Amino acid sequence: MVEVAKIEENQSVPTQIQRRWLVRGLDQPGGKLPLFDLEGQKVSPRTVRLCVERGWAEPWFTNPLKPDWLVCRLTPAGRRAVGMNIVRIPTDSRDISLLRDW
Repeated sequence: MVEVAKIEENQSVPTQIQRRWLVRGLDQPGGKLPLFDLEGQKVSPRTVRLCVERGWAEPWFTNPLKPDWLVCRLTPAGRRAVGMNIVRIPTDSRDISLLRDW
């Protein structure tokens, strides 16, 4: 448990809120991240800013209708950050190297 707390303090992994936002870009064209959460509320600018600062998201383009809204997309680092807990089960002996310590 101490290691998990240390990781969260160092912010080397997304918080639950950041992760929830980043995951939504995984299946979108170009990794586009949503402007609104699943309840229809605008995603917190703080969440967006922190994810950009940590390299998990990057500004993509300016929204001409709402220039103050930052449209972002998931970066390769962001994909890795949200995929950390995903373990692929090997299907043959060549995939054994993909296993992580459980």
